[in-house]
Amino acid sequence: MTERKFFGTDGIRGKVGTGQMTPELALKLGWAAGRVLARTGTKKVIIGKDTRISGYMFESALEAGLSAAGLNVMLMGPMPTPAVAYLTRTFRAEAGIVISASHNPYYDNGIKFFSTDGSKLDDAIELEIEAELDKPLECVESQYLGKVSRIEDARGRYIEYCKGNFPADQTLEGLKIVVDCAHGATYHIAPAVFRELGAEVIAIGDKPNGTNINDKCGATSMAQICETVVREQADLGIALDGDGDRIMMVNRHGEVIDGDQILYILARDAKIRGVLKGGVVGTQMANLGLELALKAEGIPFARSKVGDRYVMEMLKELNWRIGGENSGHILNLDHGTTGDGIVAGILVLAAMRRHQLSLEQLTSGMKMFPQILVNVRFEGQSNPLESSLVKEAVSAVEAELGERGRVLLRKSGTEPLIRVMVEGEDDAQVTMLAHRIADAVKAAV
Repeated sequence: MTERKFFGTDGIRGKVGTGQMTPELALKLGWAAGRVLARTGTKKVIIGKDTRISGYMFESALEAGLSAAGLNVMLMGPMPTPAVAYLTRTFRAEAGIVISASHNPYYDNGIKFFSTDGSKLDDAIELEIEAELDKPLECVESQYLGKVSRIEDARGRYIEYCKGNFPADQTLEGLKIVVDCAHGATYHIAPAVFRELGAEVIAIGDKPNGTNINDKCGATSMAQICETVVREQADLGIALDGDGDRIMMVNRHGEVIDGDQILYILARDAKIRGVLKGGVVGTQMANLGLELALKAEGIPFARSKVGDRYVMEMLKELNWRIGGENSGHILNLDHGTTGDGIVAGILVLAAMRRHQLSLEQLTSGMKMFPQILVNVRFEGQSNPLESSLVKEAVSAVEAELGERGRVLLRKSGTEPLIRVMVEGEDDAQVTMLAHRIADAVKAAV
């Protein structure tokens, strides 16, 4: 496969003003994408963003580049990533562009593309765009410049889409829900969705100021919502990340319900209703408790590499519909083309209503195993994972754990780290064994 200069596994991302995340690159990227996308189709592109202050800058730069290439631009303003995917489909746009760095701090940002069907842009098209980036920017003749408009009812359209995933004969009346929007793109969407379905909603993280996105709130920082659920005596909490494609939940006792437990709820509900197609795809980091609980229900389970991109690839390969990560990226291809935190929350609430069970009751059939992660830093080109010392340590630990435990060693994709993960039934034993392997890695380094 051709080496990429700009696009990673999830578009382009980095610290604002450095590397690839500059207004100059965004302008050129808009033009290059426009050159490729203007060859066929509707010649219109949708742009949505999260609430980072840098979103204004990148939106304007992309808009100028696309217009210079002859593409018409439709602006959505702050909207969740899955909303951009959905409206790209419904408007039959040539592509959708999201300006967001997801769960990263405000000083990062990113740009990623969706195709006309709301899925990730094909690798071949991304490579075509990269090829155009090497060429000098040339503006089309004035009469062919793209026009810019705003989608005034984007919010209402997406709210109705989300609500459409909840059973028409049910409501959320009588439920008290805390919704944490991470001061991100769902701040004006998520509370309205759950209120309009009948719930009493306490919204937190719903006052973005451009720099507070994901700051001690949302799906990556659960302390505030756990405290709020207990203090307000709510039935549950729903925490979203900055761009709304990730969800974590909280039961009435203030205990976190992660992505693996959400996958268990959705798969079991689908099996009971007779609509489960195949099984569930998790990742190498999925808790062993998920695998064993699904096995007890007779539901097949497969593991992909870490990353929702790889979960999606395996779902398509197996022709299954439900998959995700313990971090809260949940894919249900019967209800959307990409991870959608709000929709995943609605599907869990539908299961609660359908079976007349609380959130903690829905997860009671799944025992979470202690999972210890130890990071070991290394330098140079050597691969400690090939060391006989490390392999012997791993074999000894696996023998000690037997079928009631698991070991995973992998290189970090972003830092010079070896990640050592050990999972088992006893917390103290798992911790000891993880450090035993980590010590072997350090010795090999």
